[in-house]
Amino acid sequence: MKPFVLAIALAVFTALGVGPAAASDDDDRLFVVVTSPDPQTQGMAMVLSIQARKQGAPVQVLLCGPGGDLALKGAPQTVLKPRGATPQGMLSTLIGMGVKPEVCALYLPNNGKSPADLIDGVGVAKPPAIAKAILDDDTRLFTF
Repeated sequence: MKPFVLAIALAVFTALGVGPAAASDDDDRLFVVVTSPDPQTQGMAMVLSIQARKQGAPVQVLLCGPGGDLALKGAPQTVLKPRGATPQGMLSTLIGMGVKPEVCALYLPNNGKSPADLIDGVGVAKPPAIAKAILDDDTRLFTF
């Protein structure tokens, strides 16, 4: 096959969602649970989630315990090198990429908070849905 024909075929397949770069319901989903209070650990969880999303993987993020603080409006932020980004800023990037992060169902009531205290785009997890996602054979679970 001539190189330009191959390039056209590749472009058509990519546009149609065929090939390794296209995500589908059969692809592995990355399920990331963040519980650490450490900004570097939170940041690395966000960096890897962003990279997985950029590579076409469906990503789900669950924030529990001190990890839930990432989702609070007005929470103190640590700027991380080398990019000068904060974990919450990276969480917002994920939201902009279509990811819908959630705090654990126990987080808000045990911290005297309500859904109004969360940054835009963050919801509250429903335990049956989380259990179903974690048990799915196509889920890769990572905890930070």
